[in-house]
Amino acid sequence: MFLKHQIIVIRENIEDVLYFLFRVMVGFFFFLHGTQKIFGWFSNNGPVDLTSLMGVAGLVEIIAGFLIVVGLWTRVAAFFSAGQMLVAYVMMHAPQGLVPLVNRGELALIYFAAFLVLIIHGSGKASLDQLFAK
Repeated sequence: MFLKHQIIVIRENIEDVLYFLFRVMVGFFFFLHGTQKIFGWFSNNGPVDLTSLMGVAGLVEIIAGFLIVVGLWTRVAAFFSAGQMLVAYVMMHAPQGLVPLVNRGELALIYFAAFLVLIIHGSGKASLDQLFAK
């Protein structure tokens, strides 16, 4: 009985750590996509106009990515990010064909799925939301 309890505790701790890593990685990479658009970082293209559709998308990516990384209002940030990814897929990728590997929309769909997970599970234990809740 003791061993079974210890295994459950270890499993829960591993789940917490893995979810933390998942949340931080998704948020950080989304943040980087925003910096690519807004500042032209990691890109051969220059920065986009902030008043353009890509500029607004970049701002959402920077703000939501940061909030997700630190675990503050994660569900809200993930909700808006999921919406952005759905719009991006429908507007930019789907007109080029329905197969994501052909229309290059697989990243938007993977982000969409990741944001759905974040909406469901929230910030997790290692987050500013959890810190402020205490």
